[in-house]
Amino acid sequence: MTSRATISVDAMGGDHGPSVVVEGIAQLTRKRPDAARYLLHGRESEIAPLLAQYPDAAAICEIRHSDTHVTMSDKPSEALRRSRGSSMWNAITSVRDGEATAALSAGNTGALMAISKVLLRTMKNVHRPAIAASWPTVKGYCVVLDVGATVEAQPRQLVEFAIMGAAFHRAVHSSTQPRVGLLNVGAEDVKGNDTVREADELIRRAGLDLNYIGYVEGNDISLGASDVVVTDGFTGNVALKTAEGTARLVAAWVREALTSDLRAKLGALLSAHALKQLRARMDPNNVNGGVFLGLNGAVVKSHGGADADGLASALGVALDIARSDFQNQVSANLDQLEKRVEAEDEAPAPQPAEAAS
Repeated sequence: MTSRATISVDAMGGDHGPSVVVEGIAQLTRKRPDAARYLLHGRESEIAPLLAQYPDAAAICEIRHSDTHVTMSDKPSEALRRSRGSSMWNAITSVRDGEATAALSAGNTGALMAISKVLLRTMKNVHRPAIAASWPTVKGYCVVLDVGATVEAQPRQLVEFAIMGAAFHRAVHSSTQPRVGLLNVGAEDVKGNDTVREADELIRRAGLDLNYIGYVEGNDISLGASDVVVTDGFTGNVALKTAEGTARLVAAWVREALTSDLRAKLGALLSAHALKQLRARMDPNNVNGGVFLGLNGAVVKSHGGADADGLASALGVALDIARSDFQNQVSANLDQLEKRVEAEDEAPAPQPAEAAS
C-alpha cells in the first residue's frame, strides 16, 4: 500500500476560513480515505470544534496552532514583513522542512506567492515560477500556464513553463504524453512576436522529452487542441478571466431561457437530468486549485470564495502532486534545456564567407 501523503493547510485563509477547510477535508477523506494526512495551521480554538464533527477526518488531522493569519487585503510586501508565524507562513514552512509534501491555502494570492518564493526558493534552472490552472475542454482538461505569476516571460522561461506544464498534466490528469502547445495569434510560423517565435525555435531544438505540437490559438483551448497551453502570465490571466466570465454569461442565458414562460419551464422539468449534468460540468469547483510551479515544493492556491466542494477539489490537486514524480520529471527536462542553452552559448559564432576573388 502506498504510504499516506502529508498535506499542510492554511486553515485560516480564504473568505470562509476553517469551516470550509474542515468540511473539504472530510469530503475528500470519504472519497480517498487512506490517501493523506493533514497539518492544519490556524487557531486551535476555531479548528478543534469543527473537526469534532467529522471523526474520520479528525483522526488524520493534526492542528498546529498559530495566533495570526494573512488577510486578503495584505500587500505581498506587508505580508512578508508581518507574516512570520502566521498560518500561511507555517503551512509553507512545513513543506520546506520536509514535514509535508504539498501545501494549500485559499488566502491572499500575492502574499502566498511571495512567502512561497522566500521559503521554498525556485528549483535549479528555473528562472521564474508559474501558476498553472486546469481548464475544461470538450476532450477533458487542459493545463494553462502561466495565469498570473510572471507577467512578462522571456523565451527561455516559456520553455520552462512547457516542461512544468507537461509534468503537471501527467500528475493531475493522468496523461502519458500530453500535447504541449504555445499560445499564439495564429498557427503560421510567421505569426506572433519575437518572444513566442524564439520560444518555439528553442523548444524544437532542445531535445526535450515533450510532445510539442507547435502554436495553438485562443479558440483552440476549449476545443482541446492541446493538453498544455503555454503563455505569459498577462495573457494567461486575461484568457482565464475571459473564459470564466463567458461561462457565467452562458449560465445566465440558460437560466433565462428555461424560465421565460410556462413551456420553457415544462421543458426544463423534462430535461432536469441533462441540465443537472450540464451544471456539474460548468461548476468551477471541479477545477479549483491553481498550482505554483517551479518551486522546491508544491503549493496549491484555492479560490478564496470556494465552498467545501471546491476546497476538496483543490486538496485533491495537492494530493495528486504530492504523490507524483512531478519534481523529478521537471528536473530531468530542465537539465536537458540548460545543457542545450550552454552548448549554444559556447559555440563559436559563424564567420562570414570570404569574398570571391
